[in-house]
Amino acid sequence: MLLPPLGEVEKLRKKLGLTQTELAKKSGVSQSLIARVEAGTVDPRYSKVTEVFRALESLGEKEVEASQIYTKDVVGIQKTASIEYAASKMKEYEVSQMPVFDEDKIVGSFSERVILDLLSRGFDAKKFSKEDVASHMEETFPIIKPETPLNLVSNLLEHNSAVLVQKQGKTLGIITKADLLKVV
Repeated sequence: MLLPPLGEVEKLRKKLGLTQTELAKKSGVSQSLIARVEAGTVDPRYSKVTEVFRALESLGEKEVEASQIYTKDVVGIQKTASIEYAASKMKEYEVSQMPVFDEDKIVGSFSERVILDLLSRGFDAKKFSKEDVASHMEETFPIIKPETPLNLVSNLLEHNSAVLVQKQGKTLGIITKADLLKVV
């Protein structure tokens, strides 16, 4: 195993958001050794350096989570809004789907797919555009936690146009298929 220079320990540790104590615990060495390595005041044994870099490497391979890719500004619509207003809001914010709210509670979803479906079935656009969103909304997007791994998010997006990220009942963001491109 070819190890990076010892000067990289501090950079890597900080990049991973670890304290010296946390890195020491993960690598099975003392915190003082980590401090001395970072300060350049010690020439540690190869076995100790190997353990430190193995710990950094394993921590660096942490899977991407929902919290790393969601879009914070969730564009939503109240269930009493007209379809015409919903369409104008989707155009304005350049979104193709959004959650539907009843006050603060998420009660469904609305997307351009709904509008296209109505048009393809021969509905009169002037008539249905005046109807409220609730009359044509779809089921709620799946709701996940911020720490949900990317593979699960990806599986949910195979069958849904979006997923919502919530923590303790508060909506933090939304993830769409386009957001998955952030990890490529």
